[in-house]
Amino acid sequence: MTLPLPSRRSVWVLTLLAFACAVALLLGASLSWPSGGAASPWAWALPGLLIVGLGWLIYDVASSRRAWRAAPLRVRRLLPHALALGVPTVVRVEIENPGAQPCVADLFDEVDPAFAFEGLPQRIAVPAQSRLELRYTVTARQRGPARFGRVQLRRRSLAGSFEQPLLLGEPCELRVFPNFAALARYAWLAGDQRLAQIGIKTYAQRGSGTDFRQLSEYRTGDSVRYIDWKATLRQGKPVVREFQDERDQRVLFLLDCGRRMRADEGERAIGGSHFDDALNALMLLSYVALREGDEVGVVTFGNPPGQVRHFAPRKGLGTLNALMNALYDLQPSATHSDYAAAVQELARTHPRRALVIMLTNFRDEDADELRPALQLLRRRHLTLVASLRERVIGNLAAQTLDTPRRGIEVAAAHLFEQTRRDAFARVVNHDALSIDVEPAQLATALVNRYHAVKRAGLL
Repeated sequence: MTLPLPSRRSVWVLTLLAFACAVALLLGASLSWPSGGAASPWAWALPGLLIVGLGWLIYDVASSRRAWRAAPLRVRRLLPHALALGVPTVVRVEIENPGAQPCVADLFDEVDPAFAFEGLPQRIAVPAQSRLELRYTVTARQRGPARFGRVQLRRRSLAGSFEQPLLLGEPCELRVFPNFAALARYAWLAGDQRLAQIGIKTYAQRGSGTDFRQLSEYRTGDSVRYIDWKATLRQGKPVVREFQDERDQRVLFLLDCGRRMRADEGERAIGGSHFDDALNALMLLSYVALREGDEVGVVTFGNPPGQVRHFAPRKGLGTLNALMNALYDLQPSATHSDYAAAVQELARTHPRRALVIMLTNFRDEDADELRPALQLLRRRHLTLVASLRERVIGNLAAQTLDTPRRGIEVAAAHLFEQTRRDAFARVVNHDALSIDVEPAQLATALVNRYHAVKRAGLL
């Protein structure tokens, strides 16, 4: 047990005693111990007060510690095993006091430094033989593993003369994943057929595709070539074959983890990097592709040596959990992204034709390296390059021209944007699938491109 600290009450008592001594000295009282003759009242009063105060302190310390050892406090922290980036989460702390005396204390929880929190510290008062639950809110500002330490308490003694620091409860570790809100909203809107609310286009698929789905009654507008004549004779009415998009196809993400992806939006303090937006879009499209029956895999590049992640293509919605566990702690590095090496590695490990989606942050100086890498990749795979464009450029270009300085900024932003757009178009060879969008638009654009690929049967 750590050493006790004086309480505010004790500090106030000592302050008043010092103030009284100062007043006595100003009034000419002698505070020295008498050597003979009549003693000054101050000479006897002050030592007496000190002795009484010291005795009371010793008694308070002894009785308080005896009572605490007989019935120690019990503290338990309640929080989920995983949190979502940027989502406020309520943490509950239960304090149980089995003793016969009430407990008054100041509480502070050892929150991971990567979290923002509200509601700490708190002053608590737990009645005798009862339990109290307090709550505070944490918000994860960074993905990856997180750790909560022990709960810190400064418990006031029975008489209030001192406060005892305590460390209670057990440390715990948890994981911070990308924000699941986009996935949950997509699933809800897809169930209600309202995907247009988030900009995702849907198309009627009856009679298209190459995989047989089911037989159904002929309706006006159905193609005559899809009539199943045997089923029509059996049923006595026209029956057509319905098809669906080809399943068992493969979607591979080539995720840039280099220095380009460290760019952020500036004003967004939580989850504001390009990499976080790319990871959110990757998760959403993975969910969509897995629902369609396709395989999803991920290969990263631009990582420090020995830290490249390979997630082998898998099917089934359970793959999404495995994918999140594999990538949740991934962070962009300060290293250069070698496009050529990444494409060669992907071509070696994944020879089967797939839709390869490269998530990166294109710059003009990358053109000479990215162009031959894409040419090599397109020999076997259908390739989609998704580049993230800084939102700050759009904000500069949209400024009001109310000053000469802003006019120069707007012109420079338009010139930079046009130059970048032209360079990107040349690098991807004016490919209609590839996209160059702001981070907030990436997820919707990728899902729409995926639907277009499936609808056109490009794989």
